[in-house]
Amino acid sequence: MCDAEYADHACLQVENAALQLRLEEAEETLRAIREGDSALVARLVEQRQALCTSQAEAVALMAQAVAAREQTAAAVAELRESDRSKDIFLAILAHELRNSLAPIRNALEILRLRGANDTLAREAQEIMGRQLAHLVRMIDDLMEISRISRGKLDLRKERVPLSAIIDSAVETVRAAILAAGQRLAIMLPVEPVWLHADPVRLTQVVGNLLNNATKYTAAGGDIRVTARLDGTEVRISVQDTGVGISAELLPHIFDLFYQGASEQRQAQGGLGIGLSLVQGLVALHGGRVEAYSAGQGRGSEIVVYLAAAHPAPLPSASGHGGATDPAKGLHILIVDDNRDAADSLALLLGLRGAQVRVAYDGPVALAILDEYHPNLAILDLGMPGMDGHELARHIRARAQYRHLPLVAVTGRGQMSDRQYSQDAGFDLHLVKPVAIEALDAMLTVLGHRACEV
Repeated sequence: MCDAEYADHACLQVENAALQLRLEEAEETLRAIREGDSALVARLVEQRQALCTSQAEAVALMAQAVAAREQTAAAVAELRESDRSKDIFLAILAHELRNSLAPIRNALEILRLRGANDTLAREAQEIMGRQLAHLVRMIDDLMEISRISRGKLDLRKERVPLSAIIDSAVETVRAAILAAGQRLAIMLPVEPVWLHADPVRLTQVVGNLLNNATKYTAAGGDIRVTARLDGTEVRISVQDTGVGISAELLPHIFDLFYQGASEQRQAQGGLGIGLSLVQGLVALHGGRVEAYSAGQGRGSEIVVYLAAAHPAPLPSASGHGGATDPAKGLHILIVDDNRDAADSLALLLGLRGAQVRVAYDGPVALAILDEYHPNLAILDLGMPGMDGHELARHIRARAQYRHLPLVAVTGRGQMSDRQYSQDAGFDLHLVKPVAIEALDAMLTVLGHRACEV
């Protein structure tokens, strides 16, 4: 072999070795790639399995959430139905209780008008009167707190002097305070102080505070009502020297149905809603209530804060001539399926000088109207068959009775009930048992119209 050929052969061997090396390197690289791909594939498979597991867990969680939401919706619906049933029960209960209390109140007023020379008889009448007022207050409070909790209590605000609120409230409990042998002190500002408020509801607030004070104060104790203008607020305080409030009870004093120790609850009675009602009514007026006591046996103080209104002149009072009974001379038709309620009211109005006819159902009342021409009709609403609303519409359909004053008397007193009565043609809606003051006011207001019919 020549040198040239030998050189070429050596070059080929070198190139072949280089190619073999590169081939080995390529195979090594390929193996590395394949191993990397396997690891990558393994990781991808692992991630896919994790995603599947996460998806399953997410689906399970979503199913649990949907089930929980459905359970919550069912519970809410059940609570709403329970609340609706409770409201219906309370309305029916109040209606039935008021129907039963109406003839009792009428009978007590009849006894008062007839007079009693027997001291024990007079005392018995006073006791029955106080207990009747207590029952009526409990029924009213129970219905009011229910309406407040449902946001269905409407305020009829007007400009009213603070002194009128205090005077009206004191009048509602004065007899109870005197009967308990307690001393009442009232301190009001010299200058008139005005509020923009619902006078009926605020009278209820102060009356409840006074009623609470007299219940928990022993005979010979002191009750003090203090009212003053404090900057832009009116501060009304009812303070007593009664049993006081323990430190444990004080934070719960405005809780609904909370009454403290069982022996105190049994001794004083009540439903435990008076102060809760006070707080609700004051809150509706944009005010607040605070309670203070140094402990048991050391009395208590409840303070109401309300925004003051700008002063305004008092309206001029119109004079009333004479003291004639507003029932005297009226021809009145009473319609009520509760015979005791109808007969006792008829007897009461008859003793006061009215001529009265009674019917116990709607059809009989319409028949009476054919031959007896009243100038005032008082109708119960919850009668079977033809109820009071239907009877009122029948009466209004007769030309001669289109302007006859019609008064609805019922155990139901919500705003919707009053509106329904107005739509049926009634001039006035009174809630049983009708207080004598409300009866007198009704006879005075409608008496002038009645005489013109």
